[in-house]
Amino acid sequence: MNEIEIGRGKRARRAYSFDDVAVVPSRRTRDPEEVSIGWQIDAYHFDLPVIAAPMDSVMSPETAIAFGGHGGLPVLDLEGLWTRYEDPAPLLAEIATLEPALATARMQEIYQAEIVPELIVERLRTIREAGVTVAGALTPQRTQQLWKTVVDAGVDLFVIRGTTVSAEHVSSRAEPLNLKRFIYELDVPVIVGGAASYSAALHLMRTGAAGVLVGFGGGAAHTTRRTLGIHAPMASAIADVAAARRDYLDESGGRYVHVIADGGVGTSGDIVKAIACGSDAVMLGAALARTTEAPGRGFHWGAEAHHPELPRGERVEVGAVASLEEVLFGPSKVADGTTNLVGALRRAMATTGYTELKDFQRVEIVVAPYDVD
Repeated sequence: MNEIEIGRGKRARRAYSFDDVAVVPSRRTRDPEEVSIGWQIDAYHFDLPVIAAPMDSVMSPETAIAFGGHGGLPVLDLEGLWTRYEDPAPLLAEIATLEPALATARMQEIYQAEIVPELIVERLRTIREAGVTVAGALTPQRTQQLWKTVVDAGVDLFVIRGTTVSAEHVSSRAEPLNLKRFIYELDVPVIVGGAASYSAALHLMRTGAAGVLVGFGGGAAHTTRRTLGIHAPMASAIADVAAARRDYLDESGGRYVHVIADGGVGTSGDIVKAIACGSDAVMLGAALARTTEAPGRGFHWGAEAHHPELPRGERVEVGAVASLEEVLFGPSKVADGTTNLVGALRRAMATTGYTELKDFQRVEIVVAPYDVD
């Protein structure tokens, strides 16, 4: 398992981030126009293997509709500003102007407002009436309280997303969410996560989830490594969860659970490596927060940034680099992997001789740490 001795009393397994690995060209190349990057989960087909992260800086009902129109799967944060305030625009504008030293405290105040169930219904109806696949996200803590409102509102895909989600959460204070029973009784497919290990992912797959999110505190706006000392290098995490998918496929007699990279996927090269390591799709946060249409106005944050007791994230400035269409499809005017994400994926697959996403998961990868200096 490539263990390293940290000291005489502790050994650790070597894990790899995206910057530590690289895709290797093969003997065959293809034309990028021949590459297919379509993706399907349950009954829902998408032209792009890209999910927009349920974060207030990334998705509003309007950007969800636009993103869905481009062929991706948008997910709205049902615990965010859009379900707490009738008109969150002034608050989003304020967050974008806060001094860094004051941002966390003020955001904690803003997010103290109660979630309004009627606003959940209204926001999801707006997306559904635009003809876009409707997906909404709740944390495990809020799922038992709000799931019926979400399902009755006509959601197509239900996302349960937290920094980490366990199939065996133990609590002496309250009855935890029974994921297996919940998913079994639900009439819509569920995507759940994050998970960052083989065993954690396998247990989530056994709950009946349609997809598992891979990651733990690795996004651009997370500070989990500094605050909790916990971090999961994404290349290794995805490969581990992909192995769980393979073994569960055999265990279940052919039930395929989709693996979705969630966290640390900031550039087109990261998307390529995520799929090469075994993911079926990627969930993008900062990469989409950089669009000129994004609600964050050049800033990016997640729910961890305004946690009332222990913030494990922060508001970060990512800039507004290009329109949503340019970020997804180009043309790119920069060479840093922040625009034309889809074109880069197509070209990487074509350059290595692959025309299908599932086949590209078998591409050769080498350990080749990138020296940023």
